[in-house]
Amino acid sequence: MRVVIDRYVPYLQGVLEPFCSVDYLSPEAITADAVRDADALIIRTRTRANKALLEHSSVRFIATATIGFDHLDESYLREHGITYCSCPGCNAQAVCDYVEEALPPDARSIGIVGVGHVGSLVKQMAERKGLQVLVSDPPKGLHDDVTEADVITFHTPLTKEGLYPTYHLCDAAFLSRCKPSALIINAARGGVVDEQALLGSGRPFVLDCWEGEPDINNAVLAQARMASYHIAGYSVQGKRNASQTCLDALTGFFGLPQLTIMPDDGVRGDSAPGWLKRITTKLKAHPEDFERLRKNYKLR
Repeated sequence: MRVVIDRYVPYLQGVLEPFCSVDYLSPEAITADAVRDADALIIRTRTRANKALLEHSSVRFIATATIGFDHLDESYLREHGITYCSCPGCNAQAVCDYVEEALPPDARSIGIVGVGHVGSLVKQMAERKGLQVLVSDPPKGLHDDVTEADVITFHTPLTKEGLYPTYHLCDAAFLSRCKPSALIINAARGGVVDEQALLGSGRPFVLDCWEGEPDINNAVLAQARMASYHIAGYSVQGKRNASQTCLDALTGFFGLPQLTIMPDDGVRGDSAPGWLKRITTKLKAHPEDFERLRKNYKLR
């Protein structure tokens, strides 16, 4: 059995080798040729699991070490009998911590769009801080009362179909109903927020997820109050949760023994107050290095 793993998914090297052949590849190296004779993939958002990658391959199982799964062509995978899974909730606390770091000190109310794993934690955090909390869950309809908040933060998957698609959920019409001073935060998925509408609205915003990343819009970046390179969920615990979830799903699918990810090395990145402002400075100075900065980010 052969497994291809994105080399930036941590804590897995050496774990599966007693049972199968493993190749650790950079995202750009995970190509149709590279996976042709693979049985399983463990990937991240940089790899699109679709016909172009998987046609004529022997892949039977895909795990993505992420909450989001819009990089998986679910229709294609289902039609071809390929089992797949993501890691919902694995980094929820890390994203909540990101939102807390992004909150302005004078905020009195927060509107939370999407109250799943992350949104629920954000709600609890905001209530502890004494903020008025307004919530809206897109599957149940988008409620306009969230537009009355001082801060509006999005925590939905990115979907373009179904009864309640979230693509450009935050568009010009939505923004027109918000307070002129409302701070918009997107630490969900690029595309949930219409960046051009955001740019034209004149409202302050904080972005971790971008349309078209890693090739981000420099005009949007320049206007952002704070900005980061899609690392809101990049904490040690979040990564460990995701890696173990992927490993459990893979071993279960192939009938392998239960395995445990590698130990944590104890190294931590910058999490002192003001860490998001320091990231913003780095990204604004070198927007062309979005992917390099993301790859080299030390987990909080």
